[in-house]
Amino acid sequence: MTFGADLTACARIVERGDPDRFMAVMAAPVATRRVLFPLYAFNVEVARAPWVTEEPMIAEMRLQWWRDALEEIATGAAPRRHEVVTPLAEILSPDLAKALDTAVSVRRWDIYKDPFEDADHFETYLAESAGTLLWVATASLGAADETTVRDLGYAMGLANWLRALPQLEARGRIPLLDGTPAGLRLLARDGLDRLTRARRNRGKISAEARPALLAAWQTGSILRKTLKTPEAVAAGTLAQSDGRKRLSLMWQAASGRW
Repeated sequence: MTFGADLTACARIVERGDPDRFMAVMAAPVATRRVLFPLYAFNVEVARAPWVTEEPMIAEMRLQWWRDALEEIATGAAPRRHEVVTPLAEILSPDLAKALDTAVSVRRWDIYKDPFEDADHFETYLAESAGTLLWVATASLGAADETTVRDLGYAMGLANWLRALPQLEARGRIPLLDGTPAGLRLLARDGLDRLTRARRNRGKISAEARPALLAAWQTGSILRKTLKTPEAVAAGTLAQSDGRKRLSLMWQAASGRW
């Protein structure tokens, strides 16, 4: 497979901005990279848009730029020329472009310093950011059950959120409704329950779509560690060692299990 300039740019954005997802894509079949790199580059750009400025209006405009780009794809209009938007338009159906719009809109929470309103607000944030991204990536590759993918996506999003907690708090955000050990264990149990449910239904994910799920390879490890040692969240020690991380990814890629 030959990478054009845009796809190469997308890969570099992911490598710099989301090295774990970069590893997951590189462990997937080569043919999937033309789908996964543009999607994950899009996610990197959207995720960092609210953080590159202290001016809420500018951050809102940055997110709106991406929403406008997705609307062009969804409506069949000629998409704007851009190193991420151009290859994204080549792989997204109108319905999946519309779905991705929700992943952008929930990122408005990142612009401001208000806490989540309630548990439903927190769950919606994770479901529509991480859950939607995983669903679009999976559905862009092959047939898959949406509920199963979204269960896994939520669990993955929660694991990544817990891992990012120290950085979020350092930036003055209030990332959890209940950050006590008991509250963290409750979140971890919920994430593990969703992960277990997704695994029970792994047969509903086609072989073609399965490589997208490699991005969630650390989810179980992070959530189990949170459940066992919630203090690791604040300490920032949830991540696996580099060696263990690579070995577990290689096992999942070779076995096809997650």
